Amino acid sequence: MSLIADLAAIVGATNVLTGADMARYSRDWMGRYEGSPVAVVRPGSTAEVAACVKIAARHGLPIVPISGNTGLVGGTMTVGGLMLSLERMNRIREVSSEARIVVAEAGVILSRLHEAAEAQGLYFPLWFGARGSAMLGGVLSTNAGGSNVLRYGSTRGLCLGLEVVLADGRVLNLMSALHKDNSGYDLKDLFIGAEGTLGIITAAVMKLVPAPKAYATATLAARSLSDALVLLNRMQEATGGRVEAFEFMPRTYSERLREARPDLGLPFDHIPDVTILIEAATTVPHEAAADDNGEIPLVAKLETILADLMEDGLVTDAVVARNEQQRKSMWARREAAAEIGVGLHPEVDTDVCLPLDKVDAFLVEAIRRLELLDPGARTITVAHLGDGNLHFTAYPTRDDPRLKDQVMTAVEDVVAEYGGSFSAEHGVGLSKLNSMARRKDPVALDVMRAIKTALDPDNRMNPGKVIPG
Repeated sequence: MSLIADLAAIVGATNVLTGADMARYSRDWMGRYEGSPVAVVRPGSTAEVAACVKIAARHGLPIVPISGNTGLVGGTMTVGGLMLSLERMNRIREVSSEARIVVAEAGVILSRLHEAAEAQGLYFPLWFGARGSAMLGGVLSTNAGGSNVLRYGSTRGLCLGLEVVLADGRVLNLMSALHKDNSGYDLKDLFIGAEGTLGIITAAVMKLVPAPKAYATATLAARSLSDALVLLNRMQEATGGRVEAFEFMPRTYSERLREARPDLGLPFDHIPDVTILIEAATTVPHEAAADDNGEIPLVAKLETILADLMEDGLVTDAVVARNEQQRKSMWARREAAAEIGVGLHPEVDTDVCLPLDKVDAFLVEAIRRLELLDPGARTITVAHLGDGNLHFTAYPTRDDPRLKDQVMTAVEDVVAEYGGSFSAEHGVGLSKLNSMARRKDPVALDVMRAIKTALDPDNRMNPGKVIPG
C-alpha cells in the first residue's frame, strides 16, 4: 500500500491502477503474453515519469514502459513489475513547417502526427497498419519500420532528438533539432530500439517531409521475385528514387486473405505466385499535374514501365489505381496482414531481413527445411520487399514447444546462410531472446551488457528483454 500511496501522491489516485483495472495493460493484443504487474501508473509529464522511476527504485521494483501495446514480441510483459503507461503524455509540443520537424511526447498516437503534419502541408513518413493505436514512444523503442522505409528509413532515421528518463530518475535532454552534431557519442541512438531497457523515452523531435502531390500505385503479378526487382530498379531510376513502397504478397498470403477477408476482394481473377504492391510519390508540381488527356505524368511513367515489362513477360498482369479509393483498396489488402494471421494456431512468427537478391532463395530454402521438419506445416509470408524485410510465419502441425524452437532455429540457419538478420522491425522483447543467444555476435552481446550495466546497474528497466541472460 505504501507504493500505491507514493505513486498516487505524484500522479493522483485515478492514475494508479490495480486489480481488474490493469487487464487491458497486462495482456498483449495478440494474446501471446499475459503478465501480472503490481500496478499500472499513468504519469502526465516528464517530471512525473522521473518521480515514478525514483519511487520504483525506492521500493526495489522493476519498471516496464508501455505505449500503444501493439507490440508482437512480449516487450511489455511483466510479473511483479510496475508498468508505466505513457498514454497521458500525448501532447504535440510544436510543429515547425520551416524546420520541418514535429516535437511530440511519447504517448502521441501516430495517426495524430500524420494529421498534425498534414495541417501544415507536410507528411510524417512512418506508416503501417497499427498507426491508429501505436504511440511514438513505442515505435522509437522498437525502431519500427513499416511500408515507407524504402524511401525514408526506419524510425531511427526520422528522429533528430530525444528526451529520456534514466534508471536513477535523471532526465537526459537530447532534444536537438540538429541534423549534424559531432559532439561525442551519439547517445540518442542507444535508446532507439532499446525497448525501454536503458531508459524511458518521454518525447522526441521527429523529421517531417513535404506532402506528396500525387501517387502512382499499382498491384501487379510478376513471374518471379527476381523479375519484380527489375521493376523496382527501373522505377527507381526513372523517377529519381521516388518509390516509397514495394510490398510482396505471395500466393499463401492471397489465399489466406481470400479466406479471412473476402470483403476486401483480390486484384485478379486468379491468384498469382507473386503479387506486388508498388507505390511512388512526387512533390514536383509538373509530375503531379494532369496533362491535356487527364493523365498524371508519374502514373504514366509507371504504366510505361509496366507495359515494357509485360511485353518482356516479366509482369503477367497489372492494375493501376485510378483514384484514391482504388489506392486505399490496394493498401487495405496489404494492411490486413496482422488480422488475417489471427486465429491460426500454433504459430512461429519471424521478422527477418535479407539482401534483396537473396529473398527468393531464402523462401525456397526455408520452406524446404520446414517441410523436412514438419510435413504438412503451413506458411504465410508478407514482405517489405523494397528493403528485404519478410514476415515469414510458419504454422506447425502440432503445438509442441520443441518443434517450434526447431522451426525457429531452421529459419535462423537459412537467414544466416544468406547474410541476413533474424530481427528487422518488431524488436526482440521476450520472443527473440533465444535467437539473440544463438545468433548475436558474442562480443556484441558483451558490449550490450556493459552498456546496460552502466546505465541500469540494478537491472530494473524492463529487465529480461532484448539481452539474453
